[in-house]
Amino acid sequence: MAQGLKGPLQAGWLGEEVCEKLSENKHESILRCTFAPGVGHEKHQHNANFGYAIAGGKMQITDEKGSRVVNLDTNSHFESTGTKWHQILNVGETTVVYLIIESKKSTIEN
Repeated sequence: MAQGLKGPLQAGWLGEEVCEKLSENKHESILRCTFAPGVGHEKHQHNANFGYAIAGGKMQITDEKGSRVVNLDTNSHFESTGTKWHQILNVGETTVVYLIIESKKSTIEN
């Protein structure tokens, strides 16, 4: 893990889990992460991943570039080569649900 940070499955919010493992093999993990309004995900890192928004909403993302609010559309998706660190917070009025398929191989440089 980059910089000794937790991964998305181990990181939670105020001591509560926000992600659950749906499936896993030797190459990747599939997670479902659920964020009710006012719930976030503490600072964590990601290996290369693909994300899909099962249910969208308004999320605040904070990372090394600063903090910004994004409107995440239901059924939208993204790909990432990895994230050194970020944290998120649901600042909207709807529950946001992500499906994340994450590589077990770290592609992040310290």
